[in-house]
Parts: sequence; structure tokens; C-alpha cells
Amino acid sequence: MKKPLLAAVLLTLTCGAAHAGSAFTDAKDSVTYRQAAFQLIRHNMADIADMLKGEVNYDANRVTQRATALATLTTLPWQAFAVPGTEQGGGDAKAEIWQNLQDFNSRGEKLANDALALKAAADSGEQAEVRKAFGAFARNCKACHDDYKN
Repeated sequence: MKKPLLAAVLLTLTCGAAHAGSAFTDAKDSVTYRQAAFQLIRHNMADIADMLKGEVNYDANRVTQRATALATLTTLPWQAFAVPGTEQGGGDAKAEIWQNLQDFNSRGEKLANDALALKAAADSGEQAEVRKAFGAFARNCKACHDDYKN
């Protein structure tokens, strides 16, 4: 009884040490994580866009909720690109990401800063400010897709 428990503890410690620098178990896990983060970004972004386009009623409280979510979500995916092997992990990411990782990461930082500006605009309650901040956010998002997404 003690030997299987000891083996399990040693296996856990060994595996934990191998992944101590990362929250991800392997490259596939990091790809799944970043895809989920981008999907949540897309969902929150699309809801704001639909309101700004008049496709659904503008709801300032919902815009604030979505912008608040974006301020957090836009900080999440970038670390998942640094996991060794993720460049072969699948998904829509172009190889250029890893060839230009510094530029890619700086664009991620800019997107997160744009999301903070969008949140501030949403907090102001001024739809015109939201529209302006959302435009900057969306342009940055699209520019990165143009260069780094298949």
C-alpha cells in the first residue's frame, strides 16, 4: 500500500518539476488554452460590435460588462505562445508568430492596453467614446490577425 502511494507522489513531483515554469501540461494544452481565450475575446467583442452597429439594442451596462471581461481576457493568451512546441501545436497561428515573437507580444500588450481604454470609455457611459475606443481595439485585433493568423 505504501509503495503505490510513494510512486504516485514521486511521479507527481517529477511531472510538476518538468512543468514548474508553465501552467500548461504540453503544447496541445497551451493551444487549447489560447484558442479558448481568443474565443472568449471574440464573443465579448462581437457583442459590443453588434450594439455599436445597431444590430441589437445598445445596453451601456452590458457594454461595461463586456469591456471589463475584455480587459482581463486580453491578458491571457500570450503566455501560451511561449510554451516550447506550441509552434507545431495546431490551430490557426502562423509560423511568423515565433519568427517575430517580440512584435507579436508587443501587439498583445497593445491589445490589452486598448481593452483598458475600452473599459474606461465604457465606464464613462458615453457611447461615442465607446465607439472610438472600440474602433482602436478592433483595428489592432485585425492587424494582428492579418499578420499572424491563418
